[in-house]
Amino acid sequence: MKAPYYAVIFTNQRTEEDHGYSEMARKMEDLARQQPGFVDFERARGEIGISVSYWKSLQDIADWKANTDRLFAQEKGKSEWYAWYKVRICFVEREYGFSK
Repeated sequence: MKAPYYAVIFTNQRTEEDHGYSEMARKMEDLARQQPGFVDFERARGEIGISVSYWKSLQDIADWKANTDRLFAQEKGKSEWYAWYKVRICFVEREYGFSK
């Protein structure tokens, strides 16, 4: 990814049952990848789940947030899939890393 860009960090604690969560998570990632301004996606699951989506602009994030399919998944998340969640939106000015 070439900075600058925005990161939407979604941290959560899942409930015990799946109730279709895994399928919906795949659908949401696929749908996000089709949205204007989408850059990339990363996730990790352990004691808590962390998903990070990267976007070109705040408007791209707002448009994704308003997507009706995403809104449906959000409501299912509140009612069935998450004990809690938190969303953080950050501006990434630069990045660096290491890879063998």
